[in-house]
Amino acid sequence: MMGKVYFIGAGPGDPELITLKGRRLLDHAEVVIYAGSLVNPALLHGVKAEIHNSASMTLEDTMAVIENGVKSGKLVVRLHTGDTAFYSAISEQIERLRRLGIEYEVVPGVSSAMAGAALLGQELTIPEISQTVIFTRIEGRTPVPETERLGSLAKHGATMVIFLSVGMIGKVRDELMEGYPGDTPVAIVEKASWPQQKVVRGMLQDIVELVESEGIKKTALIFVGESLKASTCSMGKESKLYNKDFTHEYRK
Repeated sequence: MMGKVYFIGAGPGDPELITLKGRRLLDHAEVVIYAGSLVNPALLHGVKAEIHNSASMTLEDTMAVIENGVKSGKLVVRLHTGDTAFYSAISEQIERLRRLGIEYEVVPGVSSAMAGAALLGQELTIPEISQTVIFTRIEGRTPVPETERLGSLAKHGATMVIFLSVGMIGKVRDELMEGYPGDTPVAIVEKASWPQQKVVRGMLQDIVELVESEGIKKTALIFVGESLKASTCSMGKESKLYNKDFTHEYRK
């Protein structure tokens, strides 16, 4: 009987931010392949499975381990950082699993974007200020569609969370300023939910100096938008949902 492979979002770093389902599957796994450069190794404490660090593995290497494990009837876990919906590269693995006829399931996790917002004490959607959140990255070795350049997206004025881009912070600033004013609030969150997590706040026009002065080079998110003011001062904007004059199905 063939086994099954589970793609699990490990969460942003804090070992307690994996889901109960993810933790249960990880504890029962017989083969685990984890993103070694990003997943907190504390998550693997007590795990009795055959463990592979994918940091130095190619896609072909990873798929070979998965295929061998599943065909041996084992429960295989592919452990990705954060949530599998963002920059996890599960799609290319799933394409190959389909061709091989191997059963799989995806178990969501807590994204670093959510952990970063929690650390900031920040709701990313503020009534009348921003009701849209854009998750994106700048073009580097991995290209982005021309219509999704930061400069184009910035023109919406929405709240933006930028992954995998702090190493090109000068380019990030230049493109963002095609749409946002220079005094737009920014927050850089490094290693959200890890013991060494760090938050740097300021304005978009100063973002390069902020990042360089703190020595932040990778594993950091960039939050941009007027909504970020809500975690540092009163904006006077409240949801209609709990307003005493607002009626709905559950409150007349």
